[in-house]
Amino acid sequence: MKHIVGIADMRISQDPEDLLVTYALGSCLGIAIYDPEAHVGGLLHVMLPLSTIDPVKAKENPYMFVDTGVPLLFHRCYDAGANRDRLLIKVAGGANVSGSVEDRFEIGKRNFLVLRKLLWRNGLLLKAHDVGGHHSRTLALEISTGQVRVKANGIESVL
Repeated sequence: MKHIVGIADMRISQDPEDLLVTYALGSCLGIAIYDPEAHVGGLLHVMLPLSTIDPVKAKENPYMFVDTGVPLLFHRCYDAGANRDRLLIKVAGGANVSGSVEDRFEIGKRNFLVLRKLLWRNGLLLKAHDVGGHHSRTLALEISTGQVRVKANGIESVL
């Protein structure tokens, strides 16, 4: 069954028939994690790097921010049976889709930087990523296989 993960949303699954999909990854990041032994996976769609810019919104919806959403993604997968040492972490998005050469706020770049720092501090490594550029992406995680597909500009690839 196809499950859509909206903006500032997250979904965890251990159902082999599930496909988790998130659309419109411009400056946002789609973060997919998967344990190939437990067949548990999760997909998070974050918008902004740090919750400190709006603690009230972060409390209402922690999935909006990298620093609050990512820990929840991991903990929810652990609760579902995933093992930290087996997790495969794949990311897409982080683009500058404004069309402007000058990206003053660099949201996409900062999202990816905060994610990498968070993973590094916790001794976790990215398995694959498709970030940056000037185009929006779609990210899909297949729970039965752990395959992560990215679609951008009409071209689909496997991460």
